[in-house]
Amino acid sequence: MGARRSLGRQFGWLWAAYAVSAFGTWLAFDAFPIIAIVVLHAGSAEVSLLAAAGLAVGAMVAVPLGPWMEFRRKRPVMIAMDVVRFAALMTVPVLFLLDRLTFAQLVVVSVVVSAADIAFTAASGACLKALMPGDDLLVANGRFESTAWTATMVGPPIGGAAVGLFGPVMTVAANAVSFLLSAAGIRAIGGAEPRPARTGTPSRLRAGDLLEGWRYILTHPALRPLFFNTVLVGGLIMATAPLLAVLMLGDLGFAPWQYALAFALPCVGGLIGSRLSPRLVARFGRHRVMLTTGALRACWLPGLAFVRPGVAGLVLVMAVELGLICCMGVFNPVYATYRLERTPADRVARTLSAWSVSSKATVAALTALWGLLAGVTGPRIAVAIAGLLSLATPLLLPRHEQAPLPEREPAASHS
Repeated sequence: MGARRSLGRQFGWLWAAYAVSAFGTWLAFDAFPIIAIVVLHAGSAEVSLLAAAGLAVGAMVAVPLGPWMEFRRKRPVMIAMDVVRFAALMTVPVLFLLDRLTFAQLVVVSVVVSAADIAFTAASGACLKALMPGDDLLVANGRFESTAWTATMVGPPIGGAAVGLFGPVMTVAANAVSFLLSAAGIRAIGGAEPRPARTGTPSRLRAGDLLEGWRYILTHPALRPLFFNTVLVGGLIMATAPLLAVLMLGDLGFAPWQYALAFALPCVGGLIGSRLSPRLVARFGRHRVMLTTGALRACWLPGLAFVRPGVAGLVLVMAVELGLICCMGVFNPVYATYRLERTPADRVARTLSAWSVSSKATVAALTALWGLLAGVTGPRIAVAIAGLLSLATPLLLPRHEQAPLPEREPAASHS
């Protein structure tokens, strides 16, 4: 089966690098807000600023990184971004030990890490496209997806225990080390990586190049609707997360461990979905699977508005999250593969960078907007409005199958 076959040593190292950094990231999940509250005695406004600034400012900083890295070898860029994240995160425990840690420092680190995340994701997508020809690309994306959901499921509980034993600063240090290990894994991929050749593009970065990723997405008949769909769905889901925390932990009186269980346990649906994804595509076709699961994943969010106190409410949240995550587990690797196949090799970094910048900026904007909305209507009504809007997002999915564009074959330079 596709889920079991070997994809080669080079992919194995890329997958290992992704896995160790993903587990490190989820191990330190919520470490910055905890540090801000417990160590620096920050208030709710400052904690919200910390979360929003990391996404919004980090996305702005990352805008020129896509065009900058497009015609550079991607593995050195990935290693550099891992080293940047390691160095930035390690300043937190170092300054904490020196009793010099400040709230401004947390904000700066959050911005740097967010920008490096975007650059790394864009470069890794281009690297994966170069390593994985043909049908192997879907299998590879499925393995990344299953790893992401495994890390999401087991990382926060282990991280929570580590915070209790060692404090949140130590989990930040562990996350930093995970990026150093990721850099070592990418370095171990080996083999020659040719320098991408420029195809009619000036050697110097121009102001217009900053928008090239968005220009390609918005003029592509298949990627344009998919872009708006994924950015909006992700933004609506993430915007409801803090509201559900307020609703469940505050108004409904759930214990923190119950809240954590309600969102950690359903991540098994991501494992199930990512394992099923290649098999469903083989049976029903890529476009049909993407269209169906893309529509189904939009149907679950309204159910979270009906959560009630007690066991029944906890079961409802778990059932809704399980259905949502299972659909995402199938959809995400299919859409990631679809996007890579329809993006020429000399545009992948700029396209993925623009996509990621837009996603993070949308999450930041919608999270802030829904926070204001919840202040007026209450968290339950705000969650319900997000759920109703999500029901319209399937209209943005590509309605017809389109063949991938033929790849241009520029002569690669090894200099």
